[in-house]
Amino acid sequence: MSTFSGLNTAASALAAARRGMDVVGQNIANQKTEGYTRQRVTTSAVAAIAQTGRFSVGALPGHGVSIDGVARLGDALLDARVRDALGASGYWSTRAVAATTVEASLAEPTANGLAARLSKFWSGWQDLANTPDSGAAASSILESAKELASHIAGGYRNVATQWTNARDSADRTVSQVNATADQIAVLNDEIRDALASGRSANELMDQRSVLAQNVARMSGAAATIESDGTMTVRLGGNALVSGSDSRHLVLTGPASIDSGQRFSLSWASAPDLPVSIDGGELGASLSVLAPAADGGMLAGLAATYDRVATALAEAMNTQHRAGVTSTGLAGGDFFTVPVTGSAALGLQVAVATAAELALAAPGAGPLDATNADLISQIGRRAGSPDALWSDQVTRFGVATAADVQRAKLSDSAAVAAVGAQQSVAAVDGDEETISLLTYQTAYQAAARVMTAVDEALDVLINRTGLVGR
Repeated sequence: MSTFSGLNTAASALAAARRGMDVVGQNIANQKTEGYTRQRVTTSAVAAIAQTGRFSVGALPGHGVSIDGVARLGDALLDARVRDALGASGYWSTRAVAATTVEASLAEPTANGLAARLSKFWSGWQDLANTPDSGAAASSILESAKELASHIAGGYRNVATQWTNARDSADRTVSQVNATADQIAVLNDEIRDALASGRSANELMDQRSVLAQNVARMSGAAATIESDGTMTVRLGGNALVSGSDSRHLVLTGPASIDSGQRFSLSWASAPDLPVSIDGGELGASLSVLAPAADGGMLAGLAATYDRVATALAEAMNTQHRAGVTSTGLAGGDFFTVPVTGSAALGLQVAVATAAELALAAPGAGPLDATNADLISQIGRRAGSPDALWSDQVTRFGVATAADVQRAKLSDSAAVAAVGAQQSVAAVDGDEETISLLTYQTAYQAAARVMTAVDEALDVLINRTGLVGR
């Protein structure tokens, strides 16, 4: 055994302790860095050198410690769980926000809602039936009718505006997914090169993990780590990112809510290959933007406005034509709706003056108000505009409550998943302090070993006789 082997052993201990303190310092410095995963130095004992020859020198100690690398203390299973939870949370949160925004715009059940406007309209007809010769009551009916038509059209426009906003949001999400996929591909290339050359890629992996979580939240994508250290991100079973290659998504579809067409998500490199996506913010946006026939939230509500406008016009026109004016003329249409396009947007009041109101029953006299009374009862009939709207509001409220509840549950699951991940990966200041003290003590002890060996060599070399005597 070499006399100087003790120095090598102490030197390796000094190097290992110093590297440990460096890593602890890195952990403490990044304690508040988003996505950072704590690290630890991995070491192994250096075995004694095998001896050969005729003479045995007995048992020999090892030759110190080897620094094998810097381990990243994350958990792939917990990381995958976080991505799954974020995908579900992104989906239900986006739907809940869209639903609550629409629900707030309906203003039900308040005086500003459509139900209250319909009730006010029918009450006006009842007041006119009680005082058929009142010019003020007749004028009030005409103004109330115009206000009702305007409110229905405004509600439709509000839904259409929210649909357009959701459409723009979906486009932005697609662009963000594409940009993030490109970044992951670049990091994959850098990580693969770093690992192949024996360098640490822990910080690069942390950056990639954050990006993968963002993609999962936006699109519900799944990710797996390959044997070469790269990450493969998949959407609908197809690779969005594979190694250093990334693919882009393309969203195509209608430009307006009344088209009734479906959106299509496909690959830019293969436009004929659709991408199936049912998670993340993008999946929620597509479900919100779906046509009414497919259960689209906004298109379904817009269609209800059209049905209410049509039902209102048909019911009013039928009953109004059954009466006569104060001059004995047969009543005409009260509302008009367009033959094509949105009934809600095109609903107009056809009666221009109070003299055109058909309040009386045929042959009952100019002061009769039988027909006005019958008109005031329209809102109570089965299949009336009021019933259609009440049914829509009830179903929409139930669906919104369900989406909000699912959003709360998915958010709680995401918080729990992130908490479990951070319990393993996050930096703990107390733990790092103990590790720092441990490495500091080890460094001091290794230095003391080196000093002892140096003193022993000094005695051996300078005080054990003179060479050549």
